[in-house]
Amino acid sequence: MSRITLDELDQLTREKLPFAAACGIRAERLDSGSVTVRAIYQSQFLRPGGTLSGPLMMALADYAIYAAVLTRLGLVEMAVTSSLNINFLAKAMPGDLIAEAELIKLGKRLAVGSVDIYVAEDPNLVAHATCT
Repeated sequence: MSRITLDELDQLTREKLPFAAACGIRAERLDSGSVTVRAIYQSQFLRPGGTLSGPLMMALADYAIYAAVLTRLGLVEMAVTSSLNINFLAKAMPGDLIAEAELIKLGKRLAVGSVDIYVAEDPNLVAHATCT
């Protein structure tokens, strides 16, 4: 069971994480250590060639792991990313991006998680990230 609700996370995002809010990022599912997050499609995030930008996918992965940490710790504003590694696997065509994040380990000072990113309605991964 999550220690934070979708409403609490939405409020935190609006009030304390304006970049994520501007990217149209919001959580759709919260379980203990596992989340589903969506970035609503916005044409401003298209890069030349008509694909969604890598920085948007990195922001989505970072937010997803943060949300996964909050499902275990509750509302903790000061949790920072020390490492984010992303592999871009395929072109991300225009559409909402979905991130499925899972905590691999949550210690006293460090959390490690994995994120799979795909475009809504297409089950093929466009990126995979690991975050610490």
